[in-house]
Amino acid sequence: MSAENDTPDSTAGSPGAPGGPRPEPLRFFGTTWVDHGNGYTARRVGVAVGSLAAAAASCLVLRVAYQGLQIAAVGGFVTLLLIVMFAVCSALAFGHTWEGFARRPDPDRQASLRGLLAVGFVGSLLAYFFRSLTEAPGEKLHREEYATARAQHEKRTSRRSGNPRKRRGA
Repeated sequence: MSAENDTPDSTAGSPGAPGGPRPEPLRFFGTTWVDHGNGYTARRVGVAVGSLAAAAASCLVLRVAYQGLQIAAVGGFVTLLLIVMFAVCSALAFGHTWEGFARRPDPDRQASLRGLLAVGFVGSLLAYFFRSLTEAPGEKLHREEYATARAQHEKRTSRRSGNPRKRRGA
């Protein structure tokens, strides 16, 4: 959670502490995940429907590609390899995306898995769909980080309240 995040939000930071930590915006949700306002529920429904529709459309595209392989008569072995590749990559992409909602992914690992995640895009879309049924994807992680940042900010500001010079001179 960064304190220099320039996200305008009336709920950001502590009520009496200007300059406190600001919530990090989520894709499609902005900072509405903080207080579940400004159409948060409608956005969650929209994200769920959109990700499921995108996954269904993706499966139709994969079906057309499969039919192209059948027309090309490449053989059963190549067709089986293609099906297994998409199934395994989708399962791995689902797991990786689901894990990314609970903790921050390692940037180096993310870069090395970019190809696998591109091939397994259906799994990522399905993970997004299932997570959006219960919360905004990534909300739990961001909420924990935001609560920790607010607690640290409260601790720092309460410890440094007042002018120490006045206390010594009194």
